[in-house]
Amino acid sequence: MALGERVGHVLRGAAIGVAEAVPGISGGTIALVTGVYERVISSAGHVVSAARYAASDVPRGRGWTRTGHQLRQVHWAVVVPLLIGMLPGLLIAAKALEPLLTGYPEQTRGLFLGLVLASVLVPISMVGAPWRRVEIVALAIAAVAAFALTGLPQATLTPHPLIVLVAAAVAVCALVMPGVSGSFLLLTVGLYEPTITALNERDFGYLAVFATGMVIGLSLFVKLLQWLLEEHRRMTLAVMSGALLGSLRALWPWQSDERDLHAPGDNVLAIGALFLLGVAVVTAMVIAERRRLRRAARELTEETYETSHVR
Repeated sequence: MALGERVGHVLRGAAIGVAEAVPGISGGTIALVTGVYERVISSAGHVVSAARYAASDVPRGRGWTRTGHQLRQVHWAVVVPLLIGMLPGLLIAAKALEPLLTGYPEQTRGLFLGLVLASVLVPISMVGAPWRRVEIVALAIAAVAAFALTGLPQATLTPHPLIVLVAAAVAVCALVMPGVSGSFLLLTVGLYEPTITALNERDFGYLAVFATGMVIGLSLFVKLLQWLLEEHRRMTLAVMSGALLGSLRALWPWQSDERDLHAPGDNVLAIGALFLLGVAVVTAMVIAERRRLRRAARELTEETYETSHVR
């Protein structure tokens, strides 16, 4: 893999990390827009399988054969740069976004609304045409469910380790599911601020419990999602599209602290401009990614042609 492509994956990872710190935006959405989503899910599934085989085969003297086979299926050239970019992206966002969300909530949500709305076109286009009736129904149900979820009032929980563990296990499922924001789920149960504070203040005890919950949730959910994408790809993408559409409620600029939606009020022009900026950013990312894929396909075709000609 060329250096430029590795740097590109680091930047994609940073964008995913930033998204995970923002209530209402899913890191899975960014992975989908930037073209790495299915490779990430596939790789995570193989890592989970490798861990399971290591735990079952090695103690019984069966060796590392099946574990090694699963690890060789991982797209390490994609996953490692993504992880390198995600951590600093998450830490920077946790530090920088908090004052923006507090001081300029309407403007910030306006920008994010544009980002996510433009992102909806990605899974919709991946389903392809024509849409079947059952896929339209699945999209509608997912949209209604996400709309209802994002309308739940914010709760307040004491960050007991067991609560943190369970919340992290659920939130990490949102990390790999476009349209469902892990940060928003934490906000809904009242653990968003404690988690951001733990990140900023390096509370390693809290973070260790949170990381354990993430590992548990990832190991339980990612294999299911991998299977769904392999066996029921169109339906899964339709549900993702609906989840993205429904989650837009969380990003409506004019809403109360109880998440009641209001008609447009002050700062309409500024918020509208930020909304259009968000749409433009995602559109540019999608166009750039599709051009990259076309270029890679063209180079592969030329290489195959040259190889066959040499023979």
